Amino acid sequence: MTVDKDTFLKSDLLERYLIGLTTTQESLEVENYINKFPDVKEAYITLQNKLELVAFANAEEAPTHLLGSIIETINDKPVITLNNKPKRSWFAYGIAASVAALIFAGSSLYFFIENQQLINENQVIVEEILDLRSDIDENNLKLEALATQFSQLNNPETEKYILKGNVRAKNLKTIAYINPKEKTSLLDVVSLPTLPKNQEYQIWAELQDKQVNLGILSVTDRRLQKIPYPQDALGLSITIERKGVKPTNNTTDTPVAEIELNLED
Repeated sequence: MTVDKDTFLKSDLLERYLIGLTTTQESLEVENYINKFPDVKEAYITLQNKLELVAFANAEEAPTHLLGSIIETINDKPVITLNNKPKRSWFAYGIAASVAALIFAGSSLYFFIENQQLINENQVIVEEILDLRSDIDENNLKLEALATQFSQLNNPETEKYILKGNVRAKNLKTIAYINPKEKTSLLDVVSLPTLPKNQEYQIWAELQDKQVNLGILSVTDRRLQKIPYPQDALGLSITIERKGVKPTNNTTDTPVAEIELNLED
């Protein structure tokens, strides 16, 4: 197929012609372009020189005793002259081998890089799956805890006690869910008035002759808080204490909320 000179130069016909990979028709077409266009001939000579350098760099030195035999053979053969037809170099197969080696090396590097990218992508996917499993496990634990709490709240044996603040803590409201048979206690801290930074609310179990501290109260996203079961307690109370200082029976403040309990088993 006849094309313009520039399109011909952009194709790979010259390279394939030099290494002997063109068909008969393609070879005739290449030779016609070389003879017809000086630019094509110059490109052909330049490419030939470059490929010769590659061939010589990869060629092995022939045994010296073959030189005489080659010269004698050449002298015995008639000289055939082709008008304006470019000559193919005797090292065409060497060039082809060199080009093939370069193509193989390039392909190997390409597939190596692709393989590394796939390995990295697979590692990212594995890490994402592990993170997802971790999130699922964490969510399952939360669901189990909520299911347990829901079961406790709906247990007919669970008693509900509402503690409301006095004049010192008017907006305080806390609900205690206590099951004397299951020995479980949950708190729903509905609201707590704001305190100075050095103070905190604490809840106590009122026993016959002493008080037992059950922990610090805080509004935690309206989540139920588990506290120790107030064994033998007669009531619950909430006090305001100094933060970071563990109070004793003699140092507890006057309760801001309190309620009696009926914990008969």
